[in-house]
Amino acid sequence: MDRRSFLTAAIAAASGDGFGPLPSAASRDVLRFRAKLRRLNLPQGRIAYADRGVGPVALFIHGFPLNGYQWRGALDRLSDQRRCLAPDLMGLGYTEVSNTQDLSPQAQSDMLVALLDGLSVGAVDLIANDSGGTIAQLFATQHPARVRTLLLTNCDVHENSPPPQMAGSIAKARAGVYDQKIALHLDDRVYARSANGIGGGAYVDPASFSDDALEYYFRPLVASPERRSQLNRYLAAFEPNPLLAIEPALRRSAIPTRMVWGTADPLFPVQWAEWLDRTLPKSRGIRLVEGGKLFWPEERPDILASEAKTLWAGQPG
Repeated sequence: MDRRSFLTAAIAAASGDGFGPLPSAASRDVLRFRAKLRRLNLPQGRIAYADRGVGPVALFIHGFPLNGYQWRGALDRLSDQRRCLAPDLMGLGYTEVSNTQDLSPQAQSDMLVALLDGLSVGAVDLIANDSGGTIAQLFATQHPARVRTLLLTNCDVHENSPPPQMAGSIAKARAGVYDQKIALHLDDRVYARSANGIGGGAYVDPASFSDDALEYYFRPLVASPERRSQLNRYLAAFEPNPLLAIEPALRRSAIPTRMVWGTADPLFPVQWAEWLDRTLPKSRGIRLVEGGKLFWPEERPDILASEAKTLWAGQPG
């Protein structure tokens, strides 16, 4: 059995969550992250989340179609200052929900409220990327007392939600076939790291999208017909745009907010970070990550951690 087949078989092996322990050949990061993954039963489902560090809580909201593993580097660098929570959103990662569970951004925000309540957490420092930014903005405007600070990386903003380049993918999701693209990434690693794949399109260095990360992110999404359906429903649920309605609340927001933005992301160009900077009364400005693509926070966690620490400095715990 070759390495990929062995890794795939290990992830698909039966266990409490339907995915067995990863083999010794898997990367150290995947092994360590998986070993620390926790789960909490909520009305919405069985929510998987990473929980690292002690102190005031920072909540990390990942992008599509990733999971909380996206934040592993940031958690390593920030867990000495914060208790870092990185959940897998409903329909993605290792979170388990029913086939009737609402997967819309609003439902995801509501789930995060329930997760924090279930963990007896009050206010958080919120960090988000990609579609997670939609959820973060809903959370921050609807529950402002629970957000100390907000750090947004390349993500949906105002009219650019979802970005027009996603129209074809959303149409496939509504037709129930977007899951086939994710399966292709698992079957064809050259495609996965090409300009047409997520590795080449969303990472500066496609090699950052390792085989182990690809398996950990994508294998659960196609593990069953039910999970494939949830993947499609997650993506389709980002239309209609939920952000236009919260513009007045954003303009009143008292949450200190920093934008850290990759400059080479065609989905979320810098103009949308500039829109947030103009709109948010407590904006702490923009840092540009030159050449950064959509998932730069995974590739450059040092930048993310540095910006988070600066934003947190002087804020009440």
